[in-house]
Amino acid sequence: MKIKEGEKLPVSEFFYLDNEGAVKKVDTNSIFDNQKAIMFGVPGAFTKVCSARHLPGYVKNYDLAKQKGISKIICLAVNDPNVMKAWGEIHKVEDKILMLSDPYCKFTKSIGADIDRTERGLGMRSSRYTMLVENGVVKKIKEESDTAACEISAAENFLQDI
Repeated sequence: MKIKEGEKLPVSEFFYLDNEGAVKKVDTNSIFDNQKAIMFGVPGAFTKVCSARHLPGYVKNYDLAKQKGISKIICLAVNDPNVMKAWGEIHKVEDKILMLSDPYCKFTKSIGADIDRTERGLGMRSSRYTMLVENGVVKKIKEESDTAACEISAAENFLQDI
């Protein structure tokens, strides 16, 4: 990952579906300004480790994150906003986690988290990571060396370190 702790997130746009099912666009400034947020990037919605551990861990540990002063939790994947909404509904994220889409991989590439999974039929994806972002500045990053692992970026472990 090329972005480092202490650096400001690059300006980029994300997409999500609102409660009425309309596609909305939001940028990094509006999401992270005046926030102490956790953003975790996953290789893909509905994939094995993401569905079994990464997303459910943040849903389960939402109250602990709030106790640690986290104002927002964001899940980001290189999927379209419809997929992210459906995945969030299945995992009952409700208003606990903002399910954002980076469908063109622009943000993911800009921070150096892009990985090529074309040989597996998945195209460009994101590495698995979790970061603490305060007012748009990265304070802590934990990136897994293998997307099949979810240890240092898992909610239980990441929240222990902040």
